[in-house]
Amino acid sequence: MDLLEYQGKELFARHGLPVPAGSHASTVDQAVAASDELGYPVAVKAQVLIGGRGKAGGIKIAQDGSEAHEHAGNIIGMDIVGPHGEGPFKVHELWVEVGSEIEAEYYASVILDRSAKKLLVMLSRMGGMDVEAIAESDPDALVRQHVDPIEGLDIETANGIVERSGIPTGFADQVASILVKLVEVARKEDATLIEVNPLIVNSAGEVILLDSKVTIDGNALYRHPELKELSDGVAEDPQEAMAKERGLTYVKLDGDIGVLGNGAGLCMSTLDVVAQAGGSPANFLDAGGGSKAQAIIDALEVITSDTKVKAILFNIFGGITRCDEVAKGIIEATRKIGLDMPIVVRLDGTNSQEGLALLDGAGMTNLHHESTMLGAAKRVVELAASETEKSA
Repeated sequence: MDLLEYQGKELFARHGLPVPAGSHASTVDQAVAASDELGYPVAVKAQVLIGGRGKAGGIKIAQDGSEAHEHAGNIIGMDIVGPHGEGPFKVHELWVEVGSEIEAEYYASVILDRSAKKLLVMLSRMGGMDVEAIAESDPDALVRQHVDPIEGLDIETANGIVERSGIPTGFADQVASILVKLVEVARKEDATLIEVNPLIVNSAGEVILLDSKVTIDGNALYRHPELKELSDGVAEDPQEAMAKERGLTYVKLDGDIGVLGNGAGLCMSTLDVVAQAGGSPANFLDAGGGSKAQAIIDALEVITSDTKVKAILFNIFGGITRCDEVAKGIIEATRKIGLDMPIVVRLDGTNSQEGLALLDGAGMTNLHHESTMLGAAKRVVELAASETEKSA
């Protein structure tokens, strides 16, 4: 579960981390009242689960009540598209916080490194850009340190991380203390990602967390009922919200080829093969083992609700999943939602011949069958490219 910026900052504050004073608002009048109470200047910030808000016009500085009213009115209701084409995400709420005079910007994060089975702390003296850009522009500026998830991070180790980062000694103690508390948040709140960019030094020489990006392990929410309540107010990606309602495992990606498989391993392999064939997947959708016709209908409705999808690839290996049930779902969904975009199907395993016979008898002119995964990937890439040319 991803938290909005203000939710992440409220979580930080509960753990004693220094964040700017701010107030949540869902209307223009609330934003102006919050601005007046906080004192000018204030930052009026769109609350959506995507980066690049500032470049999209979703963060504005207000010097007085008139500007606060203008900025809040412009930001509420706007659609924000992410830096890689994600979204759009409509803005329904704001975070208004006191303005900060920035003297220096740093980067800090705590990530669950699943391969190492440890938390990974990262710190850089270069803030304000994403971690990939930092690593590319100056690899030595990004310090990495694994931390035992049981023991946490002690202040001595934190001091060593700060020293290696090259952050000036005048702010080292504050930054080290913040790192210790960020690891504490990750451990106690079951966070898989905490990113602060930028971590700033203000004009008073205080190190504060100016932004927050927090992801909580959804499987651990039963231990955190107070966090689960936060998800009710989060404006999720529409496809991911639809998939969640229908019990589907779905992750939205940036491409134009819808991918549906049964089983996480098969789905991941399918994404790789589509990329190998020169295509770009629009999603990861695992319909699960034993998928019935209704699950296939639900999956197709989710995939086709993404307007960027130009073609769909089904890669099904029948074990407990029966291929004839998958075929019935494809046929019924096509009729129900009027699906006319190209569909490439690879069926293998339990009742695959029965499933292919059903599809052959359905008279679907937009359906294409391939016997191998690579063949199916190549075909769907060609069809997606053809659809793109038609709409150009």
